[in-house]
Amino acid sequence: STLIGTVQKNGDYAFVIPDNKNFTKDIFISENESKKLKDKDRVVVKIIDWSEKLKNPTGIVQDILTANQENDIAMKEILLQNGFPLEFSSEVIQEAMAIPNSISEDEIKQRRDFRSTFTFTIDPFDAKDFDDAISFKKLQNKHYEIGVHIADVSHYVTQGSRMDKEAYSRATSVYLPDRVLPMLPEKISNELCSLRPNEDKLTFSVVFEISQEGKVVDYWIGKTIIHSQKRFTYEDAQEIIEGGNHVYKDEILTVHQISQQLRKEKFKEGAINFSSEEIRFRLNELGKPV
Repeated sequence: STLIGTVQKNGDYAFVIPDNKNFTKDIFISENESKKLKDKDRVVVKIIDWSEKLKNPTGIVQDILTANQENDIAMKEILLQNGFPLEFSSEVIQEAMAIPNSISEDEIKQRRDFRSTFTFTIDPFDAKDFDDAISFKKLQNKHYEIGVHIADVSHYVTQGSRMDKEAYSRATSVYLPDRVLPMLPEKISNELCSLRPNEDKLTFSVVFEISQEGKVVDYWIGKTIIHSQKRFTYEDAQEIIEGGNHVYKDEILTVHQISQQLRKEKFKEGAINFSSEEIRFRLNELGKPV
């Protein structure tokens, strides 16, 4: 229902000729709407009516694009041509904004509390949201307690809500070189459900008791509350693994050693190593790849 195209003025009226060649109809813009447009303007247009009696769909111009938005236009076009809406509806935004930022004491009492356990995230340096975290604690029996914590989105997005239906229709977040089109509004994806350091967060967790040999002795699954003490980038963690000094060096090295042991066991049992190259772009301030 939303396309990018070029304005063609025709007296008091205008049409938008879509860039998407699969869309074979020009979009009619009313006299009132077309007053603000010039011939050959590049615009984002939203279809508002296409009843059977109309030869062409009728649309309204949501945005007039300028030359310095060239990269922005290209990215939006990729999203629109693949059927992804650029914005959330006002109803979805309102529902997200109505959620309180604070966590109630009643909710905390219903969860296992990991806020005093060392917890950290490891993500790309340019990550905007942190979905998962790891906690680490040495036990008196010389075993390790390792928790894997995922943001508890279902606490905020209830079944049948507007956000739930919107997320269902979007199906996934979409990652482009310079932006993310999230499945859920930013208040959920980048704030409440992003496991940012030095903030209490609601999570769903699997907590393992693991021996020094890397054997899982026991595990527990349930709702938790965590407080991440440290945000690592991949490069930070790799530097520690390769011998760099850090205040949390012992914890990182121990978890790394256990992960390698588990990985070895996994491949021994017949797991397949699916590896691929990840392409990343360095962009200038206009979004052009350099």
